[in-house]
Amino acid sequence: MKISFLIYSYFPYGGQQRDFLRIINACLSRGHEIDVYTMKWQGELPEALNLITVPVKAMSKTKLYRCFTQWVEKALSRQMPHPVFGFNKMPLLDLYFAADPCFAEKADTQRGAYYKYTPRYRHFKNYENAIFGDNSKTHALILSPQQHQAFLKYYPDCSERLHTVPPGISRDRMVSRRDAAARHQFREEFSIADDTVLLLQIGSGFRVKGVDRSLRALASLPVRMRRNTHFMLVGQDKPRRFEKLARRLGVSEQFSVLSGRNDIPRFLAGADLLLHPAYVESAGYVLLEATIAGLPVLTTASCGYSFHIEEAQSGEVCSDPFSQDELNTRLLAMLECLDVAPWSKNGLAYGKKDELYALPEAVADIIEELFLPEPGGG
Repeated sequence: MKISFLIYSYFPYGGQQRDFLRIINACLSRGHEIDVYTMKWQGELPEALNLITVPVKAMSKTKLYRCFTQWVEKALSRQMPHPVFGFNKMPLLDLYFAADPCFAEKADTQRGAYYKYTPRYRHFKNYENAIFGDNSKTHALILSPQQHQAFLKYYPDCSERLHTVPPGISRDRMVSRRDAAARHQFREEFSIADDTVLLLQIGSGFRVKGVDRSLRALASLPVRMRRNTHFMLVGQDKPRRFEKLARRLGVSEQFSVLSGRNDIPRFLAGADLLLHPAYVESAGYVLLEATIAGLPVLTTASCGYSFHIEEAQSGEVCSDPFSQDELNTRLLAMLECLDVAPWSKNGLAYGKKDELYALPEAVADIIEELFLPEPGGG
């Protein structure tokens, strides 16, 4: 079966992009023919994949996305009908992978009243409605209970078209124990003393990931503890505004930023705690990757995969709505008992659950169940 995959941009460091590539590889392994339409591709390209670079430009993102949709619609109209699988919200789709949260909920809860009168709001609301609205037949793959609840609240008639899928952590991220030698080697490379507490945050899109919240929590620590703590941020984004904030808070010497990279397991082995107070996150793979690596996690309830932290008892989850004071208090409390708390052991045990690694095959199964013709059915 031929399947067209649509994604605005691919780069190898985002959770959405990693899921995208794993699902493509699972479909290719089953003999399906895969076309990918994108405006930009960075990183390795699977050999059997047919990449179509969409040559559109525009002055604004919303105009760019509309141009992308129109170009792809014309290209698809010249082909025999086949499933179209999108990783961004847009028309044309038979199947959508919900890597992003519900836009309608976000507009209601995180934007001012004026926002609903803007062209940007109308664009993204229309594109979301094309998937979840009453007149749509698009199926959607949902990653977390929070997403499921939000989409049903704003689009109550989409229930039968929602399919919850398991996480898709790579099995090579699972470890049986914390590796002291790997920890020492990592710290030696980055000039971090063995007795320095290393806070780690990983993720592209620093604003949404709550890096400002992390910096304020670091600054709130007692002076002696703060001086013996280093906060390392790893991800694909522009760090300048956060470096300015660190200077303003007096923690610039305890803060460093590295661009996105592929050797994340080394960072998980070298750190003492993963800090991830995101404003909103549909899933948050790094929460699970840290957990199964035995790294304690401090996150927010607005992250889709925060329920895994609670189930695993591998860290702490801040309440929703968010309070900076609560984050500050929980960070201090966790740092004071890192050596005795069972978070690391609990996370390693949780990593033995097979369903944490099942997403690519589960999605390939859903695609075939929904769209593969029955034998002899034409």
